[in-house]
Amino acid sequence: MGHRKKSAPRRGSLGFRPRARKKYPVPRIKFWPEVDGAPRLLGFAGYKAGMAHMYVLEDNEDSRWYGKEVFVPITIIDTPPLTVLAIRAYEKTPEGLRSLCEVWAKDIPEDVKRRHKTASTSKIKPEDMKKLIDRISVIRAIVSTNPRKAGIRKKKPEIFEIEIGGGTVEERVNYALDILGKEVNVDEVFKEGEYVDVFSITKGKGFAGAVKRFHVKILDRKSNKTRRGVACIGPWKPTAVMYTVPRPGQLGYWQRMVRNLRIMKIGDDGKEEATVKGGFLRYGVVPGKYVMISGSVPGPAKRLVKIRVSARKLGVVKPPQITGIVLTSQQ
Repeated sequence: MGHRKKSAPRRGSLGFRPRARKKYPVPRIKFWPEVDGAPRLLGFAGYKAGMAHMYVLEDNEDSRWYGKEVFVPITIIDTPPLTVLAIRAYEKTPEGLRSLCEVWAKDIPEDVKRRHKTASTSKIKPEDMKKLIDRISVIRAIVSTNPRKAGIRKKKPEIFEIEIGGGTVEERVNYALDILGKEVNVDEVFKEGEYVDVFSITKGKGFAGAVKRFHVKILDRKSNKTRRGVACIGPWKPTAVMYTVPRPGQLGYWQRMVRNLRIMKIGDDGKEEATVKGGFLRYGVVPGKYVMISGSVPGPAKRLVKIRVSARKLGVVKPPQITGIVLTSQQ
């Protein structure tokens, strides 16, 4: 606050508390929106490679630049196929969702054992799951990434759940059992022009002070004791510092979500179509399938990024009219 008789906005949103370091570099998705149409996976995952930019024709009729060529920054995400390891069914109870049953694929990839040494040997067969359709309310696929097919030196995959939406419960069960044990590509889940929500873990900055962490004002040169801190951290009583007061601590390595980023392009040959000359810094070459998303995505290169169907729909989905993609060297 600049002056005692004037007000200033509070420093730091209380919606992002506690600002603690994330335990794992894998984001969690706790909400899956409802969709119409045929059954499909509601999300995907990939590895952040880097950024570039492209030129497109503005297709927003409310924009003053409608019909003209505009500059759009993009993030390239390396998206190797996901392997569907198992299908898990949930039923609704007064206490919330409860796991009802799960069916595992017969052949589990060897790399999965790097994450879980004992792969599940479920005795439940697909026919048994179909008998429980009346009790099933939610169907989710347990998938694993394939980092060997990405442009990073990594072997251990990440394993997580993705919900299946669209259609009736019976159609979802049939679709889930159909993709069990198979690989799913990103173009089977999303299409160009679609708006998505992106989840990732931000860059870790370590221990930081109140000025860098909360952007509080640096005190006057003649201030007593500290300058890069909060002048008054609270009243005499209660005899404790409130959690709302900006204090030094962990900066970064938090989970963050960015809503309604647009998928600009989905391709198969990332080496020729999505890799900057000389390769991305701290990543290298995108070898296979990729996704170009408008704007920036949280996290550094090589960080796992989860992509989900947008929870807040924005109009009709139509592919962008790309006039050029700039992939000049970053070095």
